[in-house]
Amino acid sequence: MRAQPSNSRRYLKFISAALLLLSLTSIPISVVRAKDKPAKYSVLKILTTPGGLPLWVDGKFYGETTTSYRAINLEPGLHTVVITLPGGMRWTREIDLPSGRVKCVAVNHKPRPPLPVLPCPFPVSLSAPEQVNEGEIITYTADVIYKGSAKLAYKWNVTPGNARILSGVGTPTITVDSTGLGGQQIAAMLVVDDGSGEATCLQAAQAVTRVPPPEKRSIVGREFDTCRSCTNDDQKARLDNLVVELQNDPSTQTYLFAYAGRNSPAGQADRLLARARDYLVNRRGVDASRIVVANGGFREEDSLEVWVVPNGARPPQPTPTIQAGDVKPLPTKKR
Repeated sequence: MRAQPSNSRRYLKFISAALLLLSLTSIPISVVRAKDKPAKYSVLKILTTPGGLPLWVDGKFYGETTTSYRAINLEPGLHTVVITLPGGMRWTREIDLPSGRVKCVAVNHKPRPPLPVLPCPFPVSLSAPEQVNEGEIITYTADVIYKGSAKLAYKWNVTPGNARILSGVGTPTITVDSTGLGGQQIAAMLVVDDGSGEATCLQAAQAVTRVPPPEKRSIVGREFDTCRSCTNDDQKARLDNLVVELQNDPSTQTYLFAYAGRNSPAGQADRLLARARDYLVNRRGVDASRIVVANGGFREEDSLEVWVVPNGARPPQPTPTIQAGDVKPLPTKKR
């Protein structure tokens, strides 16, 4: 009869089999989990020009930047990046880092040009009329914004050269005479200086005023008198007034136009002219070269028209009111 195995030996065999089975089933599980594990960080690469600028990410100081890319490992997501620029200004951006990706950021800082020494007289503007008539006085006024305490210097220059400044030199307002400048433009330039020596504080402004050419006035004569159906004495009295007028202005001439009436005797206009001219020359001593006579034709009644005409004026012309065919002259009375 065979002996039965003891209980202790059977227990050992069971433990060995269980350990072997556990070791075989655990290997595939650990391999699968390693493949599915996501990346733990993203990379921010940053450079600055110039380098050596303090860098903070999410409030944490990361030292100074360099002119070549510097890599920083960060958790995926939104991060606040702050760089202190020269002069104390801050460059701040919200940068979103995708999971497992690298994001490159470059910051180029160019210093701004220097601002003018404040306060400066700026801006400077001029007010002036766009157009004036020749002979009128032009006013140029400067408007300057200035918060400094120094006394400003106002330097004016006016062209053309024959434009004359009447008042205001060295002040914000000047007056200029436009006499003799018809058909030209007057330009006033102002330079305002605060005395600081800074080029940017030397401000200038200009205003232009046009002076149109004067209108050419035509010289005309004027009708001095018209004597209708005058007696001889009445005509002489009127001609005496003409003599006084000619004596007052020796540069004038007189034009005499005689008109015969509708029923006047034939040759009546010529007789009126001869009588008037004879009185002026032989009785009153008027130079015959200053007298121009012309038969003007016909009007309703006998008329002597007197004109005073300056030298260079367009000569007047007779103005008859009746056509020659409508005249019925009376027969001439025999003496």
